[in-house]
Amino acid sequence: MALVLFKWFMAGLVSLFHPFYVGVTEINHNAGEKTLEISVKLFVDDFESALKKSNNAIVDLAQPKDKAATDQMITRYLQQHIQLKVNGKPVSLEYIGYEKEREAAWCYVQVGNIPSVSKLEINNSLLYDSYDKQINIMHVTVNGQRKSNKLVYPDTKTIFEF
Repeated sequence: MALVLFKWFMAGLVSLFHPFYVGVTEINHNAGEKTLEISVKLFVDDFESALKKSNNAIVDLAQPKDKAATDQMITRYLQQHIQLKVNGKPVSLEYIGYEKEREAAWCYVQVGNIPSVSKLEINNSLLYDSYDKQINIMHVTVNGQRKSNKLVYPDTKTIFEF
């Protein structure tokens, strides 16, 4: 239901000349696989602009000239702007890939070897380097319990406890 409302909300924003800057990060703990599965949804034009600014190169997520180079830029960007601590220990993001869906880009990363989560500390500054009106919404699900929080520029840090 939340995803349906988000898509409706995002579509409405685009039709109103995109006056808001919103990103959504979904983090799900997969206990069976012992992983954190992370999906990041950003407006394509905003994300391309931030990638261009941080890499000094034109980026086209719909039709990249060099997919491997684009993946490297996205990997670097995500690692620079999302840092996690699980149960007090820093973890590294493993880039899986991205896909474009209408006006949005979905980026997928994961963290392996996470048998349980009692505390998740997030530092999220996605698109803050490009937009001082950026809002980052985070949804975290652990053991079927979903919690959410919103970070509004310049705030970058939040903690989820389970």
